[in-house]
Amino acid sequence: MTSRLPLIVIFGLLFSYGVQAKKREVIAGPVVARVVKIYDGDTIEVLAQVWPGTQINVRVRIRGIDAPEIRAKCANERKAAIIAREHLSRLIAGGRVRLTNIRGGKYFGRVLADVAAQSGRDMEFMLLESGLVRPYNGKRRRSWC
Repeated sequence: MTSRLPLIVIFGLLFSYGVQAKKREVIAGPVVARVVKIYDGDTIEVLAQVWPGTQINVRVRIRGIDAPEIRAKCANERKAAIIAREHLSRLIAGGRVRLTNIRGGKYFGRVLADVAAQSGRDMEFMLLESGLVRPYNGKRRRSWC
């Protein structure tokens, strides 16, 4: 049993380090950003000020929602996607947003973040309230067709 103790301690330390590393992969924010482009109802491109004098251009997927896709298989989804994008555009009329709880992930070069309008209102809530998007937890998407 005593010969296993160092291995158990080392494994525990490595596991603890891995958990700490994962926690560091999240940027709490807030990060103020100017919206450059709106792709659809759940993805925007922003110019984010990460520290004074330094900005980065990045695509952001809004956490907690799934919107219809512009490049969908069926005409109904494409039409719904355009409506959702236009609604998001109206919500971001000021052109500035606040990003929090930012993390990388499976979103093909995008970051995932909580996004708030200049007014402080949560985009996820406002978009769900509109009925143009669905709640999304990162699992498999349901078809809009």
